[in-house]
Amino acid sequence: MSEATIDELYAAELKQSDIDHHAPTAGAMTNHILSNLMVAYVKLSQVKWYVKGPESFSLRAEYQRLLDQNVQQFAELGDLLLDENQKPSSTTEELIKYSMLEENGAFKYQNASDLVAGTIKDFDTENLFVDRAIKLAEKEDRPALAAWLTDYRGSNNRNIRELQAYLGNDARTGLDEEDDDEDDD
Repeated sequence: MSEATIDELYAAELKQSDIDHHAPTAGAMTNHILSNLMVAYVKLSQVKWYVKGPESFSLRAEYQRLLDQNVQQFAELGDLLLDENQKPSSTTEELIKYSMLEENGAFKYQNASDLVAGTIKDFDTENLFVDRAIKLAEKEDRPALAAWLTDYRGSNNRNIRELQAYLGNDARTGLDEEDDDEDDD
């Protein structure tokens, strides 16, 4: 029996990935998180590079911390997916395909408060995928993955709270209002 070619192996990987994303698995949902981390890196850099105003020095330092944390989380999550016998996305094309964060070149012209508010919204969006991935990891009996994702959720929550404080808000200000409106229907 002949070994599969590299192209055949990659084609099989892409086919399985498509199947896993249509009937989500913990691995597929976690790949969305990995992809969001990649796009978040670009967006965090955009804020660090373009923030202006009296708070720009402190915000640049905070965004460098967020960038450092992001790089560490991206690397850890890729390794964890491999530990779980999953295939993390490994091309920019794949990462962009599975990210749910939106980029906008004009964003860099926003004032500091709007830049921070955009980052808060991104962390909150990421948490939607984290919550789904945790449930799937628990259902699939993947305790190491569930534990890492739970810690990551806590890290996002801390980042949201600290960025909200910069805006003079409580941790969930403006984030749960859409959900509350839906409950009124």
